[in-house]
Order: sequence, then C-alpha cells, then structure tokens
Amino acid sequence: MYDKIFPPSKISLPNGKTVHEKRSRTPIVLVLVLLATIVSVRFTNFDLEVLFTRWKEFFVIIGEMIPPKWDYLDHIWKPLMDTIKMSLLGSMVGSLAAIPAAYLASSNVMSKPVAAWSKFILSILRTLPTLVTALIATFIFGLGTLAGTVAIFLFTIAYVGKLLYEQIENADMGSFEAMEAGGMTKMQAFRYAIFPQVLPNYLSTSLFCFEGNVRYAAILGYVGAGGIGLLLNEGLGWRDYASVGMILLMLIITVYIIEKISEHFRKKLI
Repeated sequence: MYDKIFPPSKISLPNGKTVHEKRSRTPIVLVLVLLATIVSVRFTNFDLEVLFTRWKEFFVIIGEMIPPKWDYLDHIWKPLMDTIKMSLLGSMVGSLAAIPAAYLASSNVMSKPVAAWSKFILSILRTLPTLVTALIATFIFGLGTLAGTVAIFLFTIAYVGKLLYEQIENADMGSFEAMEAGGMTKMQAFRYAIFPQVLPNYLSTSLFCFEGNVRYAAILGYVGAGGIGLLLNEGLGWRDYASVGMILLMLIITVYIIEKISEHFRKKLI
C-alpha cells in the first residue's frame, strides 16, 4: 500500500537500464510525529485557548518585579556566593572523577563487559534529575550546601564522563597500540597516547558544564540543598516579586560574567 501511495522514483540511464531510487522515509516519519503530537496533546490536556488568553499574566508578574528591591541586595550576597562555591567545587571534583569513569567506559581501552557496566552506571546518573539527586543527598548529608555540592558532583561525572568516553572511543589508537606493544601498561599508554588527544575537548566540556551548573545550583535551594534557591523559593512563596526580581537580576549578571570568562578560556583551548 505504501508503494502505491508513494511509488519509488526511477532514473533512466544512458545504456537503457532503469535504476530505482531508495524510497524516502520522510512521509512515515511525519505521520509518526503527527500521531505523537496528537497523543501528547490529549495526555497533557494542552489547551491552546488557555495559552492565548492567559499568556499576558506572565508579563503581569514580570511587571511586579520591576523595579527590583535594591535594599534586598544585602541578603543576597552570602547565598549567591554559596551557589557559586557549590557549583565550582562540584564541577571541579566531578570533572576530575569523570576521567577514570570515562576510561572505564571506553570500549576501545577496556574490555566490553567493564565498558558496558560503566556506561550503564553513567546513564543512570545522567537520567536522575539534579533536583532529585539533591533531595536524596539532603536525606543523607542533611540540609545545606554539602547536599547541593554532591548533586552537582554526580551530574558532572555523568555529563563530562559521557562526552569524554565518546571522545576517547574516537581517538587515534595507533600510538596507543604501539606503546602497549613496547611494554607499557594499558593505563600508561592511555596517559601518553590518548589523553593528550582529548585533553582540549575535555577542558572545554568541563568549563561548559560549570556554566550550566551555576544555573542548576540556583534552584537546588527548593529542596533544602542551600544556595540562592532558598531565597528564590521564599520570595515566590510570599509573592514578594520585587525581591525575586533583585535575586534574578543578580543571578543573570553572575551567570553572564561566568559565561564570558568560560567562553574566553574555551576559545583558547580550541
């Protein structure tokens, strides 16, 4: 039936032969996407009318945030610095721990069973939302920035480790095999042959992850993991939108500065 609706195109060659082109899968993909969209609309109770009639309410809240409450700035500095320190420490330690994790997950360096199990563990860590990880960490380590740092640490291992082992698996293995044949251990050969190849991308990925972690850390206070998210949750709960505006303004400035510094160093590494 598909062949009747979308018959394959033919190309006639100069020698008189006819070549049938491979049928496009685009119509099938479009139909599946359309069906998935319809099912998603039904399950999520999406209402386009509500979207068009209520979208102005968003700007009402934004209007209440402007101008921000400038005298609230004194209350923001300490939680903001906690957020930055939490992100920095979690990102640094997580990026370092991602190196052995990626080494174990690389199928061209380790045996396939070890690599498969390591990839499975990294996938589980990557699947867990940071908020859920932070909530679990608060039950283990108590409320405060330690729980937030642990959550960021685990996310960084999963994120950087995933990208790093993919880079290792795409590295040139010629020098690695030569060093192994010369008597080096597998770890020594990895250190001198493969790691220098992936080092610039690894550092760039770690810096990029740190940028994102600053944003993630800003909301970890919602589950008691410390940082500026606690003030943000409190301001929204009391409908103190002017204070929320001040918090968001400082957060935007902080993230922008960190992104610019990180971008500068990432360009140096490329």
